[in-house]
Amino acid sequence: MGSRKIPFINNEYYHIYNRGVDKRETFLDKNDFLHFLDGIKEFNRPETIGSLYENSFRKSEPSLGSKASKLVDIIAFCINPNHFHIILKQNSDKGIEKFMQKLGTSYTKYFNNKNKRSGALFQDKFKAKHIDNNEYLLYISAYVNLNNKIHHIPEDKIYISSMEEYDKNIIDICNKEIILDQYNNNHEYITTINELLPELMRQKSEKRELEQEFGEII
Repeated sequence: MGSRKIPFINNEYYHIYNRGVDKRETFLDKNDFLHFLDGIKEFNRPETIGSLYENSFRKSEPSLGSKASKLVDIIAFCINPNHFHIILKQNSDKGIEKFMQKLGTSYTKYFNNKNKRSGALFQDKFKAKHIDNNEYLLYISAYVNLNNKIHHIPEDKIYISSMEEYDKNIIDICNKEIILDQYNNNHEYITTINELLPELMRQKSEKRELEQEFGEII
């Protein structure tokens, strides 16, 4: 397994994504989605906390997510049946790598135990792209928040995204200020990205042809 080409720099933003081995579905029911979502919340701190099951007995401890203790800021996310996208800002050295390692390992263990399988669940290392300017950050936030629509995920399929947090301006997982502070309000942001949806879908269709040729998730 080769070394990662992209360095992770503190206070910089990154688009993180991966999908199941052989393009298989990695989230099969609502409990799977919720377990991965719990992992996003629970593993965002430097300490090793074991599995989510073990951590369920530690509810008397201080809440995980004081600002100072977070490995990363989560800006947006979308969990689809066979892949996920997360926008992260790194807060401390190797924060993204530590967070993603704990998240991936814990979920794979859960999924394998549940489905009586073994081996890797996701494709190799997670993929990452540096978000190196504000325009790209706004574009990727739209891409991630609208990802289920871009991929034409049927209404009878389950998915979970940060779209509801942005739409209703809910305080939960995401640090939305970097995005929403650039708009008059959250409704303006939602209207703007929905207007972008046809173009995002067109671009995804073009990139899917490249993916078929080169085998890369985009």
